[in-house]
Amino acid sequence: MSSENRPQRALLVIDAQASFAARPVWHEVDHAVYLAAQNRLIRGFLDAGQPVVRCFHVEEEGLFSRASGLIRPLDGLVDYAPALAFDKHAHSALAGTPLQGWLTRHGINALTISGIRSEQCCETTTRDASDRGFQVDYVTEATLTFPFAHRGGRVYSVEEIRERCELVLEERFARIVDVDEALAALPGALASAA
Repeated sequence: MSSENRPQRALLVIDAQASFAARPVWHEVDHAVYLAAQNRLIRGFLDAGQPVVRCFHVEEEGLFSRASGLIRPLDGLVDYAPALAFDKHAHSALAGTPLQGWLTRHGINALTISGIRSEQCCETTTRDASDRGFQVDYVTEATLTFPFAHRGGRVYSVEEIRERCELVLEERFARIVDVDEALAALPGALASAA
């Protein structure tokens, strides 16, 4: 593959796995909105000939263990063949995984972040990728999270958590974009048609 045709951006689909749907915090309404944005982003990258990378979070026990049977794509996620698929055991998709080596070998210097949860693995991967020198787009609408209780008792809404993620990431670690802006950033003529 010539350097002119080499992909320069990859979509990371982080932890979009059935484990989350089995948790008591799961909300079908939020799920449907997230899924529509996530699927549109995946299709746009595939149509533009850009790689889509999938990682699952795996733990020794519980809903995130292989034994649970839930380490599989979230129901309703578009069926696609990832350019790279791997398991991770830390919050960052770059920590202790083959991801950075694969990106380097394929000449990819920019990442688009999507998946579950907005403030955990998606945000952590964004910060880590930025610190490693990658240009990062964080697609808030293609991330999913759930209400979260502070130790003082206040419950933060999904909207508040997403707003906080954008606040701490924007201009420091990432460009905050919606799906349209993410697809417009893709190299190649097909991106404009996505």
